[in-house]
Amino acid sequence: MKVEHTNALRYILQDELYLLDEDKNLYNETKASAPEIKTPLPSFNYLGSNKKNFLILANYADQEFVQDDHLAALEKVLSGIKHTRDDVAILNLAKNDGAAYAQIAAFFNPQTVVILGKQALPEGLTGLDFNTIATTDGAKALLTFSFEQMMTNIDNKKAFWEQIKNL
Repeated sequence: MKVEHTNALRYILQDELYLLDEDKNLYNETKASAPEIKTPLPSFNYLGSNKKNFLILANYADQEFVQDDHLAALEKVLSGIKHTRDDVAILNLAKNDGAAYAQIAAFFNPQTVVILGKQALPEGLTGLDFNTIATTDGAKALLTFSFEQMMTNIDNKKAFWEQIKNL
């Protein structure tokens, strides 16, 4: 029977319709859902254990992480703010070319980020004033002098220390 006007069906079929159990499977076809594709997080080679979600970004093209004398100075600064190398993650962006801040933040989940020099500023991290603590993506962030700039200038060291002790 073909009905041109579907509203007429309610006058023709006044009884209730029931679906039998063996027929339910015909109409309950479960569509195979596409597998969820997860993009793997990139892996980063960094120094430290990141126990306190404290990320330090540097840029040393000729070093694996940080120049030795700069690392010694950094460890002194960290001890001055009651941190150790195990509390932080030191990432050399020169060895992780093309890493965007979103990828870095997803991997490290930082609560504090210190960027040592403008050349260590990752792609996608904007809105930071130089040597001023700001909040970005829920983390305190400080864009400051590189250790190369601090080792040769006492005023740069003092300005860095004034900011880092407030993190």
